[in-house]
Amino acid sequence: MSVLRSRPVLRWLVPATAAVAVIGGGAAIGTFAAEAEPSLPPRTAAQLLVDLQTSRLEGVSGTVVQRADLGLPPLVGLVPGNDLTTMLTGTHTLRVWYSGPERQRVALLDTLGEQDVIRDGRDVWTWDSRTNTARHRTLGDTETGRPAPEARPSLPATPQQAADLALAAIDPSTEVSVGRSATVAGQDAYELVLQPRDQGSLVHQLRIAIDAKQHVPLRFEVLAKGSDQPAFEMAFTQIDYRRPEADQFTFNPPPGVTVTEEKAERPAAGKPGHVEPTGDPQVRAVGTGWTTVLVARLDGAVGGKPADAKPAVPPAGAAPDMDLSKLLGGLAAVKGDWGSGRLLTGKLFSVLLTDDGRVLAGAVTPERLYQVARG
Repeated sequence: MSVLRSRPVLRWLVPATAAVAVIGGGAAIGTFAAEAEPSLPPRTAAQLLVDLQTSRLEGVSGTVVQRADLGLPPLVGLVPGNDLTTMLTGTHTLRVWYSGPERQRVALLDTLGEQDVIRDGRDVWTWDSRTNTARHRTLGDTETGRPAPEARPSLPATPQQAADLALAAIDPSTEVSVGRSATVAGQDAYELVLQPRDQGSLVHQLRIAIDAKQHVPLRFEVLAKGSDQPAFEMAFTQIDYRRPEADQFTFNPPPGVTVTEEKAERPAAGKPGHVEPTGDPQVRAVGTGWTTVLVARLDGAVGGKPADAKPAVPPAGAAPDMDLSKLLGGLAAVKGDWGSGRLLTGKLFSVLLTDDGRVLAGAVTPERLYQVARG
């Protein structure tokens, strides 16, 4: 299993526009750095990058703890049932199993129950213990050579997946160096540090702890400017490199479960199985590297003007019981020569919703968003 699999280029926007479908509470994240710094033979950043590129695993299982402290306002609670907003705060735990590209399992844990995604060959199951409901899907011929959509969480489920996204962003705008060695989940590890050269980014550093023997990412951290504590981090607290048993990927529906059968979706014509975040003609990327800004047009905006008198139209797929007026009311009102709208800011990203129906987002200052909005 290469840690540098082909992935859509989401740049470094792990916590802002991508991240794990994990729900609930878990162990304290402070255990990540509790062990003494090991003594390891020197390795350069180039050597560590080669280690990542050549890493292969037949199987792995373990426990991953993820924590986010993005400095978001309380308004995230106004979007009920939205897993993404749940993941943007607090600490969360999951169990992961991997036995090749066609056998994977992620168990999302919280105090009230468990949610699983299981891939076993052509069969993909999702299960929620709280509602005792399950969905089953049989993959088509064009889907069996890649992870199923349900098995690809919208947020990275392991430090490896987060590292893949970050490493895809390495270009001349990124300074790459070696940090301090560490012990993570009982394994000695090197630390690879990625730092933006562009001062317009809100990101200070990305830190990836790499197993000194297996060359697998064990911990992933994102630090915001002006802080020496991670705003987003995930790490293995326990890891086993043995291939999991086959029965770990067999889903046995519990008594009383409601099962929904789903049909496989056909891939887009001309690009089977290929999805880019800017593939939608209404979504475009402005700029490059760490200061890239994504610009999208919300449904309902026509010709640069809102379809009605209300500022900002809810995007497709928004929760039907979401109180949009309260959501927008919780955001700061802003205006300038670019127009007017509402601003959401966190430690690592900014989002601008304009009154003419645009959404601009990036790991940049609000001033950068205003500059793009003017253009």
